[in-house]
Amino acid sequence: MSGLAAGAVATGGRSVGAETAGALKPMLVKLGCQSGPSTDEHFAFLARYSIKNVVASAIQSDRRRPYPTADELKALRSRAFAHGISVDMTNCSFMTAAPISQIMLGGPGRDTEIENFKTLLRNCAEADIAAVKYNLPIMPILRSAVISGRADTFNHRWRVSEMQGSPMMTAWDEEGSDSEFPGFPPHMAAPTGAQSAASIAHGASDRSVYRVADWERIVGKPTEKELWARIEYFLERVVPVANQVKVRMALHPEDCGVPPEGYHGVPQVLGTIEGLKRFVSTQDSPYHGLAFCQGTISEDLPDPRAQIHDVIRWFGSRKKIFLVHFRNVRGHRDDVVVEIFPDEGDVDMVKALRSYRDVGYDGMIVPDHIPMGPPGSGPANWSFCYGFMRGLLQAAAEA
Repeated sequence: MSGLAAGAVATGGRSVGAETAGALKPMLVKLGCQSGPSTDEHFAFLARYSIKNVVASAIQSDRRRPYPTADELKALRSRAFAHGISVDMTNCSFMTAAPISQIMLGGPGRDTEIENFKTLLRNCAEADIAAVKYNLPIMPILRSAVISGRADTFNHRWRVSEMQGSPMMTAWDEEGSDSEFPGFPPHMAAPTGAQSAASIAHGASDRSVYRVADWERIVGKPTEKELWARIEYFLERVVPVANQVKVRMALHPEDCGVPPEGYHGVPQVLGTIEGLKRFVSTQDSPYHGLAFCQGTISEDLPDPRAQIHDVIRWFGSRKKIFLVHFRNVRGHRDDVVVEIFPDEGDVDMVKALRSYRDVGYDGMIVPDHIPMGPPGSGPANWSFCYGFMRGLLQAAAEA
């Protein structure tokens, strides 16, 4: 081998001149995970695959309390640290993708939610946890069918036309049985049950599907202006606390996107690119940003393969990306397969990583919404994602 060729190998195929010119920004992205539970067994599993950063939830002595105490969060950090893992972010258990947030309903319970969120921020600061992930849903997670995936896996799909005329808001359900929706595998829950109006209003903790009639009775017909007023009411009260205690607030977008006219007459202001731009611009704070779900945001694009990189650059250059759900999709807005392995979608994931690198993103990328496999396949499916993403990180750092 010639000396020139040897030099190229030593620098990963790049010329020495290109290396010394410093053309590449460093790859600061970390491979992480947000899966649970927060046990020694699970942390050991993550450490086995060199996962050193996580989003994790504390184990609470009283699960009726809407937030963990500072001591419970400290115990979470200590348990993870014993396995060489850093808890970089925690979840807000009372502001998740379901049930509908009282803040978004504008109901009498919103001030209680706001005070609970402030307490969570303060507890995180005391426990030295840097960020909180949360949702502000007005709709459940939208899915319309389960279809066969690669080999013996299954994928969820969102197609607006499949839900036209259905009494259900969505086909998503984790606890049902036989289904009127075709295609659900025998081992997987199917959408037969529906939450009552009372459970939607008062905080059911599961993801059972909503019947449209019950959902409409609770949600009503809020306008875009009314929804933004409710969001701003929340932000005006909590962002000053985040600024004070220096804990970042990472909002997850609404999943999936819906047509511009809304879904059942209700707009989804946190499920559009323009809505998310407005959201992060509402408060001028380095602690106010996004859990940037690349999959959810891709679902809202007519051509995610071509468009996602500009979206990454817009939010990333403004330092509004606090976490990345590194998810691929197949399809486009209003007709998209959403739960697939990261190597089988339409988005160029190496190029996406380079986009995060180029805007200086230094947080986690985590697997998200992986396919459903046969019983017992979950750990292997997650492990595949870790290995694939680790390889992508190494490849993206070299070009």
